[in-house]
Amino acid sequence: MNTVGDYLKSGAIDIAPLLSLVLGKSNTELYVQNDYTLNDKQQQQLTNFIQQREQGVPFAYLSGKKGFYHLDFKVTKDTLIPRPETELLIDITLDLLNKNQKYQVLDLGTGSGIIAVTLADINPRWKVSATDFSQAALNIAKINATTNINFTQGNWFDAVTNETFDFIVSNPPYIEENDAYLTDLTYEPQTALVSGEDGLNDIRIIINDAPKHLNKGGYLLLEHGYNQQQQITKLLNKAFHNVKAFKDYNGNDRAVLAQIK
Repeated sequence: MNTVGDYLKSGAIDIAPLLSLVLGKSNTELYVQNDYTLNDKQQQQLTNFIQQREQGVPFAYLSGKKGFYHLDFKVTKDTLIPRPETELLIDITLDLLNKNQKYQVLDLGTGSGIIAVTLADINPRWKVSATDFSQAALNIAKINATTNINFTQGNWFDAVTNETFDFIVSNPPYIEENDAYLTDLTYEPQTALVSGEDGLNDIRIIINDAPKHLNKGGYLLLEHGYNQQQQITKLLNKAFHNVKAFKDYNGNDRAVLAQIK
């Protein structure tokens, strides 16, 4: 194989996107120019990418980027790959908060920064802060930032010890230890995925500590697993009210919003 057409017929995983990545050509250009012959360097790079995809390396880690909401984000193996389900958190936030009002917003466990960066980009009037225990992840988030965001390294609220906010949002680890689903996620940082036997260890910490960091009438918004909404609602009932549950665009329970009492 040495032409675009040869590779397109090969049936290799994600072959068209991989060709686009190596050649810098759009999907349309690939099919229009399917007689284009790859040089030795291009063939070597493509073969390497094909082998990595066959081994299960996600395409986003090969391309180094992933789209989320209206932006493209740099991603590395130090960060989770953004998922469309998390866009629900952006929609909930934008529906809740007045775009003309100033808010103190905190994104806990920001990873590549998708939530903090997206919210700050859409509404620069909001003062957005973001934390993560991983300095490597924060370095990527800083690269992704399009506006001024206060990034701080630390485990959950340890990074913002004496600060309070109007709105706290988080997509924390929530997968159970030994969950079979993890076999499909071996290339992503496990510490950003797994949270104890029931997947709720980190969510318990956030719910327990959030009241000390919320201003009067403030809100907490959490992403969670499809089977955790009822347990999380019970955890919230002690210090929060006006609890609202949300389903993602696939119809699965995915997020909970609650207001401090």
